[in-house]
Amino acid sequence: MDLDTVRTFVAAADAGQFQEAAAELAVTQQAVSKRIAALERSLGVRLFTRTPRGAELTIDGQAFLPHARELLRAAERAVASVRTGSRPLRVDIIASRGAASGLMRGFHRAHPGIELDVLMLLDIDEAVSAIRSGAIDASFRAVAAPGRPLPPDVASVRVLDEPLQLLTGPDHVLAGARSVPLAGLAGHRIWMPGVVPGTEWTAYYDDLVAEFGLTIEATGPNFGSDALLDTIADTPALGTFMGEHTRLVWPAGHGLRRIPVTDPTPVYPHSLLWHRDNPHPALTTLRTHLAAAAAGHGAAGTWTPHWVIPR
Repeated sequence: MDLDTVRTFVAAADAGQFQEAAAELAVTQQAVSKRIAALERSLGVRLFTRTPRGAELTIDGQAFLPHARELLRAAERAVASVRTGSRPLRVDIIASRGAASGLMRGFHRAHPGIELDVLMLLDIDEAVSAIRSGAIDASFRAVAAPGRPLPPDVASVRVLDEPLQLLTGPDHVLAGARSVPLAGLAGHRIWMPGVVPGTEWTAYYDDLVAEFGLTIEATGPNFGSDALLDTIADTPALGTFMGEHTRLVWPAGHGLRRIPVTDPTPVYPHSLLWHRDNPHPALTTLRTHLAAAAAGHGAAGTWTPHWVIPR
């Protein structure tokens, strides 16, 4: 049903005259008459009766009027749902316990009036496609892995370099260390079942292994962080890498240790991705907030793969 004809019908019903409806809609009286006639043909009923005083609704017109008003209200709601700035800012944070989640919580505290829709997408290709289609407004990623450049319509900015730490159980040989040099981890078993082929973090750890001669095992199913922590706590021979800003809770009896890695400190480079033509005003606010909170990148004594976008 054509909304212009419905809008014309409501205007004529409210005015009681086609001429006044025409003036309100900034069209000719003839145009109003044609629209009303077209609507009557599509409905198969008469909506108005002409009288010396103007146009009066028929019984069918009276029955149709409240539904016509609701049609127009529904159209207004539909437009408002996608009008720039009126819908929530949709942001992909990959995982609920990672650094990106902390960044978005900080943004929400600083801007509580901005409505957010937070979701988690595992695959970078899925995230980039969602950005390009408009399904999401932004995503946190480490970019750009070798052979996987970003499309030209997707922009990025580096927002956080997150130091990696070694997580061990209480009986691990390094459990008592205040810090451990990166090269000193050669020969130790580092278990990371969440390292999935094809992801950007796999590309990151592949380069880390190649450059420093480490042993990272991704064997076995990934049952999630709780199962990982249970295994690390109970297995003296295993450790795992954990981001400094990753927030995990474990039973006190686990006795887990988070040990800084140094000389150099491997840092995981988190970037924000968005579509260059995205007009959502809250996206600009988010970028400004992250830029103000970000520390310098490429600090002395840190390591990132050569392919990481420098800024």
